[in-house]
Amino acid sequence: MEKEQIINRIDTESVGKSFLRYLIPSIVGMLLMAVNIVIDGIMVGNKLGPVALAGVGIAGPVYTIFVAMSLWIGIGAATRYSAMMGAKRPDQARIIFSHAISSIFILTMIIGLTAFVFRTELAYLLGANADTIEYTSDYLNVMLLFGFVFTVENAFSILVRNDGGPNVAMIALITTSVVNIILNYVFLFVLDFGVEGAAAATVLGAFSGLIILCTHFFRKKSNLRFVRFKFDKKLALLILVIGFPSFLAEVGISVFTISHNLAFKSLVGTVGVSAFTILNYVHSVMLLLFLGMGSAIQPLISYYSGAKDEKKIKQTIRLAIGTALVAGILFVLIGQFAATQIVSLFGDFSEEVVTLAVSGIKLFFIAYLFMGTNFVMMTYYQSIGHIRMATWITAAREIIVLLILLMIMPRLFGLTGVWLAIPTSEFIVLLTIYYYHRKWNL
Repeated sequence: MEKEQIINRIDTESVGKSFLRYLIPSIVGMLLMAVNIVIDGIMVGNKLGPVALAGVGIAGPVYTIFVAMSLWIGIGAATRYSAMMGAKRPDQARIIFSHAISSIFILTMIIGLTAFVFRTELAYLLGANADTIEYTSDYLNVMLLFGFVFTVENAFSILVRNDGGPNVAMIALITTSVVNIILNYVFLFVLDFGVEGAAAATVLGAFSGLIILCTHFFRKKSNLRFVRFKFDKKLALLILVIGFPSFLAEVGISVFTISHNLAFKSLVGTVGVSAFTILNYVHSVMLLLFLGMGSAIQPLISYYSGAKDEKKIKQTIRLAIGTALVAGILFVLIGQFAATQIVSLFGDFSEEVVTLAVSGIKLFFIAYLFMGTNFVMMTYYQSIGHIRMATWITAAREIIVLLILLMIMPRLFGLTGVWLAIPTSEFIVLLTIYYYHRKWNL
């Protein structure tokens, strides 16, 4: 009976109300998570200096890969989960949930432990040098051993949101952020644990969020249950196919980070990597806010798709694109008028680092005019089963088109070309989306 109330609420309330009911908790939670990431950078930069900050930035893609794994299985499973709920098949939805959480735990445990054995080689592969290797290695030691905590927590959060618990997911994100910030201060400034302390604080923050998410099981309206299941090869493959664009989006962040680290190291050395690391922390904030928009519409579009309600799908997309455009304009204005103040938050850097980071923010932030719409459309195509187009968007934005531009633009425009590679890539991808949408009359 309670389960039917959840289903009826999504079926009967207006699209605008549903959109806001999912958007607000998602944006608030992601905003606090973004603030959490920035404060990590501020604390490391102020306590340990620019070289340590660069070392942590170099290790960052490992964290991103763990998140990518959780999104691959989490979004894939959640999209299928909501479709089953929309089709009024809750028992099948529970099997999907149990299958997903078990798979992500086992898979990331194996990956983390295997990578830990080769952590020194991995650090150099990511772009560490004699200056940064100590800090990169210290960060990797913790992340590789306990990365499974992030993956389970993130996948669980996605499924809780799809089970009608956006507020629980938001509270879990808030808890994760607050615990991380407090422990970062204690481990860095009180106990002087260094970079390993910063990594440990991040892990413990995620674990606390996982505990909060477990309270969803005790809600009367919850449909989530762990049930006995046999490994279903077809279901596993379906989850992986649906979730692949989300995985690729996170892998793209790693490619973006590594390629830019290498480009700046080649052009201006550690100074460039430090400047880019500052930009990348700020970029994480904007990226998480756009991800929050995608997280808000994914449960709705998946549910409406299962219920075969095309009208509500289109209304949801219009609302999401409008929100993304307004946010993009706001972010560009922030970049143009507050770049110096943003950079100063991360510590007392040399004039060369500050100048490079400020100019980079002003150029890079142009990308946000297009990025939000690209995120929304990727989620839309993924949720309605146009997996090839969703995959193209994620592969092109930060891998295919980006890498081509990074080979060409720095040769023509120097450092400016590196900063403008992402804005140019996002704009090109948006043009392909427009062409595809018109071709298929979606």
